[in-house]
Amino acid sequence: MRHVPNTERRARLARRHALSPDAHVRTVEDATRAVVALHATDAPSVHLSVWARTIGVVPADVDRALYTDRTLVKQLAMRRTLFAFPKELLPAVLPSSAARVASSERARMSRDLVRAGIASDGGIWLDRAEIAVVAALTGGVPLSAAQLRRAAPLIDVTVQSTAGESWSAPQVLTLLGAEGANMRGPCTGSFPTARPLWTCTSSWLEDPIDSWTAKDGYRELVRRWLFAFGPGTEDDMVWWLGATKGIVRAALEDLGAVAVTLDQSAVGWLLPNDLEEVRDPEPWTALLPPLDPTVMGWKGRGFYLGSHHGSLFDSRGNAGTTAWVDGRIVGCWIQDQNATVRLGLLEEVSAAATRSLNDHAADLTEWLNGIRSPTGYQSSMMRALAADWSPKH
Repeated sequence: MRHVPNTERRARLARRHALSPDAHVRTVEDATRAVVALHATDAPSVHLSVWARTIGVVPADVDRALYTDRTLVKQLAMRRTLFAFPKELLPAVLPSSAARVASSERARMSRDLVRAGIASDGGIWLDRAEIAVVAALTGGVPLSAAQLRRAAPLIDVTVQSTAGESWSAPQVLTLLGAEGANMRGPCTGSFPTARPLWTCTSSWLEDPIDSWTAKDGYRELVRRWLFAFGPGTEDDMVWWLGATKGIVRAALEDLGAVAVTLDQSAVGWLLPNDLEEVRDPEPWTALLPPLDPTVMGWKGRGFYLGSHHGSLFDSRGNAGTTAWVDGRIVGCWIQDQNATVRLGLLEEVSAAATRSLNDHAADLTEWLNGIRSPTGYQSSMMRALAADWSPKH
């Protein structure tokens, strides 16, 4: 078997994810395709992930792709995570990873409804909720969750879950979104906030979504992941998809994927037409936002993260901001009270890399133009760095 060392994996990461200067792209859509999809749970991360990979793109370009051209569509999918997908990928996503999340959520919510005494059959209640929500949205006017509670009173509930938490109308809308009945549509906020209205899938996308099987959808997602993130292990793909080994193995077989060896004696996979060596790019640096797809793309992160997990991820496994040098994470960044981007490093880097990171920090400060981009995903190093840069009294 061909051996792909960590050095080549980092070279592939740089080029395929549009992070090295010679690989930067010029459109929001190309930046998204480079990593299959953009994490959208943390609203500003979509814009910041695009900034890191493009030339000449401004926040308004991202908003235009999401809300005007609709070439990117927000959809709940892998690991119950909200992503911004290229529109053309929806036929693969909806019957596979999105449907898997929806099935799990529907079963949980059905049980909760019965346990709470709200319905004798939770599944029937959710079917009625879908009919009511779709009817409320059929006029083509996007509505907020609060407006939908009034238009479809059935969903105006608070339901206790077995975990001791509760859910209400927004979770119903999220489930219906995972099932493809509705979608997050126009945004009433502006970068860096996101307050989407809900709309019917048919009115938001205009064209019908092609009908794919779950198997075909998973195969296409694995194919795109292998090109962007490969070589990766079976465990990497199972984790990223939020699926099973059986699903991943079937996709690998259908694709004719080729096994390769990785450092530490692991076995990875590549597409059969992607076996040529990828050489190192020119030296490069990057600043990536919380939950960036490059940071979150593998379960086994040692080849680019090293021993920094505890400093750069929160207790739930969510990545904060990261600073990169030649395919390795070396630190993080924050904005101070004046919206200036500040760096914090966990290890020594060369003088040239330091200058390049500082240039990125200055460029990002200018790109944000005084807008502070708060995030709910704070690593311990981000908190420490913020304390260092907070006003001293």
